[in-house]
Amino acid sequence: MSTITQRSEILFLYDCKNCNPNGDPNNGNQPRLHEATRTCLVTDVRLKRTIRDYLIEKGYDGSTPDKDVFIRDEEGMPVTGAKRAESYDDREEFTRKFIDVRLFGGVSAPKGKKKLTFNLTGPVQFGMGTSLHPVEMNYLKGTGAFATKDDAQQKTFREEYNITYGLIGFHGVINEQAARHTGATDADVSELMEAIWAGTKGLLSRSKKGHMPRLLVKIDYSEPMFFIGDLMERLGFQNEENIDFKEVTDVEDYVLDTGKLNEVLAGNAGKIAAVHVRKDDRLRLSAPIFTK
Repeated sequence: MSTITQRSEILFLYDCKNCNPNGDPNNGNQPRLHEATRTCLVTDVRLKRTIRDYLIEKGYDGSTPDKDVFIRDEEGMPVTGAKRAESYDDREEFTRKFIDVRLFGGVSAPKGKKKLTFNLTGPVQFGMGTSLHPVEMNYLKGTGAFATKDDAQQKTFREEYNITYGLIGFHGVINEQAARHTGATDADVSELMEAIWAGTKGLLSRSKKGHMPRLLVKIDYSEPMFFIGDLMERLGFQNEENIDFKEVTDVEDYVLDTGKLNEVLAGNAGKIAAVHVRKDDRLRLSAPIFTK
């Protein structure tokens, strides 16, 4: 299959309820918050991990030739880049074998006497994810499962942080020019879109349970090297001045205002080849997303 030839944009919204969407290890694993706006931040690395984990579960685990994920554990244990480099011989195999390299790019470790390295920028790039509103962070304390020592009568204490509710958004661009270097195909992008949705829904660890995908929009452009940009900034909430997000605990507590997004999509209709929309039935929109 040939590499992708169209530029695309991705808008992805999911919500989190009573969980920690992306803990900061340098701050006691607290949810990442913007100090001024109190919005919740999620790194693109977290989203890519979700995508990779889903693809591995789907069979991109190296058990089938040329169907693998480059950044993954081996036999349940983290490995070095040099160890992963043992699974390919050259740049052609590096891109052919690993779907995450074709999508996100990758840096190979030196290998052999020539110490060849490959540093590829992937066609799929996401910005920092952020909640569309301020969030409430909670501090929780409880007991652990074990005692502190053999003769202790009291169990250890544990502490954790989460947010009550957050509608998180990611914006991404698929660059057809970069795809020429990694070989990303339409089939790879289809796998990506499925992994974004199903991988997010499948986050069932203790700290991540409570994630639900709500809206996934992919805009394919007919004009080369063109994209709209700022899609997140074109979303809001209907009757925003009446919404107190300290009291919002569920997706049905608000209506997402799509007016500005639809306006810019319709205004650029001549440059758009197609708009693909996947929406959770519980998310209420002020108007359906413009499609073509």
